[in-house]
Amino acid sequence: MKLRFAPSPTGYLHVGNARIAVANWLLARRHGSRFVLRFDDTDTARSKPEFAAGIEEDLRWLGLDWDESFRQSDRLERYEAAAEKLKKSSHLYPCFESEEELRFKREQRQKQGRPPVYDRAALKMTEEQYERALANGKQPYWRFKLSTRAVEWQDGVLGRRSVKLPPISDPVLIRADGSFLYTFTSVVDDLETGITDIVRGEDHVTNTGVQIDILEALSGRPNSIRFAHLPLLTDAEGGQLSKRLGSMGLRQLRRDGIEPPALVGYLAALGSSQDPVAAPPAELAPGFALDRLSRSSARFDPTQLLALNRRYLHGLDFATVRGRLPEGADEAFWLAVRGNLDLLGEARDWWEVAHGPAAIAPQPEEADFLRQALELLPPEPWSEQTWGDWTKALGAASGRKGKALFLPLRRALTGEEHGPELRLFLPVIGWARAAERLTRAAA
Repeated sequence: MKLRFAPSPTGYLHVGNARIAVANWLLARRHGSRFVLRFDDTDTARSKPEFAAGIEEDLRWLGLDWDESFRQSDRLERYEAAAEKLKKSSHLYPCFESEEELRFKREQRQKQGRPPVYDRAALKMTEEQYERALANGKQPYWRFKLSTRAVEWQDGVLGRRSVKLPPISDPVLIRADGSFLYTFTSVVDDLETGITDIVRGEDHVTNTGVQIDILEALSGRPNSIRFAHLPLLTDAEGGQLSKRLGSMGLRQLRRDGIEPPALVGYLAALGSSQDPVAAPPAELAPGFALDRLSRSSARFDPTQLLALNRRYLHGLDFATVRGRLPEGADEAFWLAVRGNLDLLGEARDWWEVAHGPAAIAPQPEEADFLRQALELLPPEPWSEQTWGDWTKALGAASGRKGKALFLPLRRALTGEEHGPELRLFLPVIGWARAAERLTRAAA
């Protein structure tokens, strides 16, 4: 097997195409196969080096590597050679109609109740007419003559699929300026680089039928590549996600603090009955299989992704996150706060709560109780047992229990009504800051 991920460097990755990259990578690694990163950059007007560099960076952030990488812009001579082959076999034919002429033809066919496909009028052009057009300064664009059949294949996700070619216009493969279109270059690359399996979105199904026809014209071999199409993603309500993909860019998710193993694990499980597991890609590869994916659209729910991110953070040890925590943070701090984090960046907020000038609001109605708490505050050194010993003694002395006992203390010590377990967090705050905050809150 040999698989590829072929983004166009006309923008950065979003969750839709990241899912395709993850699926191809996991499938390749599960089978010990090669994974190719190919940049489909023949659209020179929109393709930019910074987008290509950004895509590579995003893939590495996800934990995905590749065995080969190339750009279509470096292979123009291969497309020229393939085009010549198709011209000689009469699969490619020149056309001169302008866009206005084509629009008029489509409108006429629609008025006649016929499908608005290209009428192949250019096939009737004589050699003399062709030479005259060239002499008049016109440059041809080239269409591929589709077969008059239905292309069928066994799809790796969707099952048996068929695309009828007669209702489809012969695709333009070469523009009048000599540039090549993706429909053509992709087939040439897949064939010449030995790709065996193509995994991509369901929106390519019709395109696959066309490309199989081109592939067979170039190779002379049927069924030389296997195809699998992943159903498109929807939002949490089942609506079309594509309109909102800008807010689902990998760079934004990264800035928001989503961890790569959580995102990869979520994307790998989307569309299957398996519960997502946050893990590095290499750990997910052995259990990944296309036949576990549903033929129905998968829902991308940011709430579920955030919940998975939370579970992942809660299980991380200090050594794993040490370099990403605020300066001075130790293992005791991490163990105290990790169970309260949705995103790792929130650890900085709790570091400020523990060590900074926390915003402690006065609790005049609790002043006597808080002064009593200060009097009973145990001396250091403190441990996880300190909170229990202190509150037990305070409860006995004050007659309080439950919320009446614990909530005024949490407000006084952290300025918050919810947060990390004070059993773990109190030693991080320390005696001096705890005493100062109790005094302020009792004022």
